[in-house]
Amino acid sequence: MDKTPENAALVLFSGGQDSATCLAWALSRFERVETLGFDYGQRHAIELECRAALIEGLKQIRPDWEARLGEAHTLAIPTLAEISDTALTRDIAIEMEEGGLPNTFVPGRNLLFLTFAAALGYRRGIRHIVGGMCETDYSGYPDCRDETIKSLNVALNQGMGHAFELHTPLMWRDKAQTWELAHELGGKPLVDLIVQHSHTCYLGERGALHDWGYGCGRCPACELRASGWKRYAATAEG
Repeated sequence: MDKTPENAALVLFSGGQDSATCLAWALSRFERVETLGFDYGQRHAIELECRAALIEGLKQIRPDWEARLGEAHTLAIPTLAEISDTALTRDIAIEMEEGGLPNTFVPGRNLLFLTFAAALGYRRGIRHIVGGMCETDYSGYPDCRDETIKSLNVALNQGMGHAFELHTPLMWRDKAQTWELAHELGGKPLVDLIVQHSHTCYLGERGALHDWGYGCGRCPACELRASGWKRYAATAEG
């Protein structure tokens, strides 16, 4: 492998709307961009299969993005599903729990993802790590909060003796603003790519293609994506 440039980034890339937008964001800012996805026994593992089409589409949108795209990584961490009893890792109904969190919350998921990303980044000489965490439009997941990410950033730097910088470009954007960001970065071609080839539905359904993309249309992830699209489309048309 060629020497990794200082201005390189590693993007947590699941194959969903948010991570696809974050990948385009990183490609617009960093000299080299690698991606990292996780197979943790999620019900919607089909999202991982969407990544190849998204990456190929990004290459077609801008030649400089193609030149900047580096290696794609996937880590299997089945232990996360083994210790989780959630609607994302079990075939159970999605519902709210007594504590106020939906049972789609996978405890420790983002903490593990970012820690593994930092370990991989350390080995590959990459200090910029990009994730799609957001606390504007979200279900209250504590590992999506800005203070959580900032605290973890400090812990990773201390624990690895490295100057990592965790970037969360969607932290203060709602879903409509995330669609707007995609348009700002790559215009209609990027928006269309995300609609057609990204995956968000918690149930892994890719039957009907809606205006906002594929999905069951009923789970929290689909409802959030659809409502954001509706607000974005109304603004774009106006």
